Amino acid sequence: QVQLVESGGGLVQAGGSLRLSCTASGNFLSIMAMGWYRQAPGKQRELVATATSGGMTNYADSVKGRFTISRDNAKNTVSLQMNSLEPEDTAVYYCNAVVVAHTTYAALDAWGQGTLVTVSS
Repeated sequence: QVQLVESGGGLVQAGGSLRLSCTASGNFLSIMAMGWYRQAPGKQRELVATATSGGMTNYADSVKGRFTISRDNAKNTVSLQMNSLEPEDTAVYYCNAVVVAHTTYAALDAWGQGTLVTVSS
C-alpha cells in the first residue's frame, strides 16, 4: 500500500509562482518514477512532468521552460516549481508514483488525492 500526500496548491495571479510537493510512504521496495498530472474542468487528466529515480525528466510542451520538477530520492519526495503561471494552468494537480512492490516486484501505480491550483487573470 502506498500513500501520496500533496501540498502547495492555492490561488495565484497570472504570472505568479507556486510550488507543489508530494511525499510517498508505505510498504514498497523502491520508487521508479514520480510525477505530476493535472485535470482541468471538463478535460481529461494529462501529464505535466515526470522524473525517474535516475534523474531523467519529461515535461508537457505547454509547461516547458516554466515548470521544473525535482526529486529527493532519499526522502521519497517530488516537487514541482511552477513559474509564469497562466489561467490555462488552472486544474487539480495529482501526484503520481510508480513503485516496486516488496514481494512480487510488480510495478504499482499510486495517486495522490489532488490539490487545486487556480490562476486568476
